[in-house]
Amino acid sequence: MAAVSATDPVVHTHAGTVRGVVDPGSGMRTWRGIPYGAPTGGKHRFHAPRPREAWRGEFDASEFSQPAMQGTYGWNDKVIGTEDCLTLDIVRPDTDDVLPVVVYMHGGTFLTGASHEKVLQGHGLAAAADIVYVSLNFRLGVLGYLDMRSLGPDCVANPATLDQILALHWVRDNIAFFGGDPDRVTIMGESAGANAVTTLMSSPQARGLFHGAVAQSNPASAVHARVQAAMWVRSLLDGMGMSRLSTLSDLREVDGEELVRVGNSLLVRSGEMKYLNLAFMPTVDENVLPKHPIDAFTDNEEAPVPLLIGSNSGEASFTKAMFVSSKARGRAARRLLEVYDPDHADAILEAYDCATERSDFAELVADAVFWAPSVRIATEHRRVAPVWMYHFDYVVPALERLGVGAIHTADLEAIFGHQFATPAGLLTRLGKRDDFAAVSERMQHHWGLFFHTGRPGDDWPEYGFRSDQRPGRATAVIRTQPTIVWDPKPAKRRAWEGFEMTQWGTGRPELLESIADFIGV
Repeated sequence: MAAVSATDPVVHTHAGTVRGVVDPGSGMRTWRGIPYGAPTGGKHRFHAPRPREAWRGEFDASEFSQPAMQGTYGWNDKVIGTEDCLTLDIVRPDTDDVLPVVVYMHGGTFLTGASHEKVLQGHGLAAAADIVYVSLNFRLGVLGYLDMRSLGPDCVANPATLDQILALHWVRDNIAFFGGDPDRVTIMGESAGANAVTTLMSSPQARGLFHGAVAQSNPASAVHARVQAAMWVRSLLDGMGMSRLSTLSDLREVDGEELVRVGNSLLVRSGEMKYLNLAFMPTVDENVLPKHPIDAFTDNEEAPVPLLIGSNSGEASFTKAMFVSSKARGRAARRLLEVYDPDHADAILEAYDCATERSDFAELVADAVFWAPSVRIATEHRRVAPVWMYHFDYVVPALERLGVGAIHTADLEAIFGHQFATPAGLLTRLGKRDDFAAVSERMQHHWGLFFHTGRPGDDWPEYGFRSDQRPGRATAVIRTQPTIVWDPKPAKRRAWEGFEMTQWGTGRPELLESIADFIGV
């Protein structure tokens, strides 16, 4: 293994020599914007990624690279980023110790985000947990998370997932040069990044490339069936003003920024959000993702690695302001349930008192998207490997009085030790957080132990089975005064047990029929 100098962090890898920097603020060794794959534009658009050819000389890894091409949702509809986006960043303590590795995949609804977002740069977590931290860029939106096979076979269904797999191969082959242990790799992500974690756990092509997994606020059911993806391809062509007979070659001729700009507008224009029908997700295919991840976990065909998984107490607090009347909330709740499973919608609604009150509606939405799929994943995975579940409930008093709860992304500030660095941080500035450091330290302690040993601290029991001594389903509630709850919300959990959360569109047969006609099946 090449020596890494504290004053001159130059590393010799299989891809070439890389020169990083010692960050003046944190004192951590960092290497930024290292290419792990070749450009994905032009004739390579929608194809599987290719390894980057080795470079001659020294690669300057002192600056972050551009993120994947994506919209900004500003007033001018600006697009940023590049199709040459397959890069990664590495951060580690300024020592020569061989350390466990964490490979992080950012969130962003599958269409925004970057490896170097302020909260995700990883200096605090790498220092506190004593790890080598690797953060990835990968294709997004229409370029990474839309299955184009309805237009022809000259493409792959899951470009972004294949990008992530290629990055894991790069880590396996090169991370030892940075002092990382390739036999102790944990994949980790939040929101869409957590979905990437359970997708990789379900992919035969990723098997053996990691040894532990952390999935925070995981929308695990957010996976396209092929016909669902075809609906969005049809909408994309319509939005581009292109014929529905257009080919993949035609789309490869389109300017990338225009393709992304139209793709990112699909969800807003379509009105499909009320059906939890996102335009961009991984897609079930023949080899990268042969089954929906929830089905793979149910059949115990996922990677048998330790898993840490959980969600926040107020993931969907924003939905409390979405509808004026209780009847409108009840109709909206029924609509988003029946599109998956009309036969079991009543049982779910009964468990949430018909979801007509603002708090019940917000809880149902949060549970449908994050909590219930995570419970299903944890329930099945405990049959093949240890599982630990958490519930993040650290809220400033001002928001707690408003009934907001720990909103989506709030956990990232604590785990990365970077206060006020996420969208949630804009709200948390409303109140004092004198105990933030203690909560952050506690989370970093447990996550760090998991990275090093495959299990958190001894005071956090496994999400195991009921026994004579314990009721099972232990869940660590993370707040100022932490606690362990056994089988939280049992009535709601049982209501979700019979719900089919993998077959989107069951309640919209006429739409599925029209899409089938479009793709000729």
